[in-house]
This record gives sequence, C-alpha cells and structure tokens, in this order.
Amino acid sequence: MSSVPIRAEVHHSHRDVTGGWLRPAVFGVMDGLVSNASLIAGVVGSGARAHTVTIAGLAGLASGAFSMATGEYTSVRSQTEMTLAEIDVERREIARNPEAEEGELAALYESRGLTPGLAREVARQLHRHDEVAWRVHAREELGVDPDDLPSPWKAAGSSFLAFAIGALIPLLPFLLGIGSVAVAVVLTAAGLFATGALVARLTRRSSLFGGGRQLLLGAAAAAVTYGIGHLVGAAVS
Repeated sequence: MSSVPIRAEVHHSHRDVTGGWLRPAVFGVMDGLVSNASLIAGVVGSGARAHTVTIAGLAGLASGAFSMATGEYTSVRSQTEMTLAEIDVERREIARNPEAEEGELAALYESRGLTPGLAREVARQLHRHDEVAWRVHAREELGVDPDDLPSPWKAAGSSFLAFAIGALIPLLPFLLGIGSVAVAVVLTAAGLFATGALVARLTRRSSLFGGGRQLLLGAAAAAVTYGIGHLVGAAVS
C-alpha cells in the first residue's frame, strides 16, 4: 500500500466578496448617473440655457460625490467601531471566564451537528490560545472576520470616484460645448444599461435583464424630474 499522502484537489476558487468596495462602487455609479441625469433633466425642463445646465450638473457632481463619500465613510467606520467594541467584550469574557466561554462554543458546535464529545474537544483545542479563541468566537457568534473588516477609506474612495464617473456621463455633452439634450440622453441611457449589465454579470444574472431594469428605473426618474422642472419653469416664467 502506498504511503504517499493524499492531497485534496482544488476544483474552483471564489471571488473576494468581503472587501467592502463593490457595494459603494456600484451604488455610487448608479446614484451618480440617475441623480445627475435627473438634475440635468429638471434644469433642462425648466427652460434653462446650456451654461446654467452645465453649472448645475457640475454642482450636482461635486456635492453628490462628497456626500456619498462622507456617508460611506461614516457608515462603515461606525459599523467597524461597533464590531470592534463587541469583539472587545468577547475578549474580556474569555479572559474572565474561559470555562463558560469554552462551554458556550462547544454548545454552538453541538447545535450545528457535532457530537457532544467532539464539540467539547474542538472547543477545548481552540481555547488553548486566547488569540485563537477570541477570533473564533467573533466569527461564530458575531459573524465577522476580525482580520478582514471593511475599510471606511476604501468605501469612501470607491464611492466618491464611482459617483463622479456616473455623474459625469450625462454632463459630458455640455462640458464639451455640444449642449445637446439628445446626446446627453443617449449617453445616459448607454451608461445606465452598461452599469446595470455589468452588475448583473458580477452577480451572475442576465445582463439584458440587469441593463434593461436599470435603464427603465433611470429613465423613469429623469422623466419625472423633467416634468417637475417643466412645470416649475412654466409657473415662474
């Protein structure tokens, strides 16, 4: 009989889904596209000149990008601080009452299908080192990886850049001096469909459905805002 150890085969790999960048980046592009396209549509609907539309679009881009970045940073930072506080509670409990925490971990593994004896042995082995124990408790009880918490700076940066890119698309014709609403509409529609399709590909969904859904939602928002701008412009003129 061969004494060569059997090595486990690796049949596939997984993408990183815990980095904290995808959600703010996707949300930023979508929000930038929809909000600035809607803003520009409202200003155009009021009868404003191309110069005014450009200024409004730039203001919408800057204010929206900084608002998104600030919101993402504060949100992720607060969540991380709360998580670290709960981890600290767990560390203190392990130091103060290790036997009870070991029993708690054993009961958790038993509830997941391990036999009582094996659950107790696994918990005992993991509790041999405090640094290992509190990390295991954080993952099992809090559902977080203490060594891979989301970065507030990464979330803020990706959100800022994504919003700015999305908001720039409907503004491009006016910045280039074209001043054509039709060109802005085409660019915005293409951007909405492309981002929706890209998100669908990342999540392994139908690109056609994802792109069409985002195009429909963005078009509805722009149409409503254009109508409001047209009504307000007619009322104050």
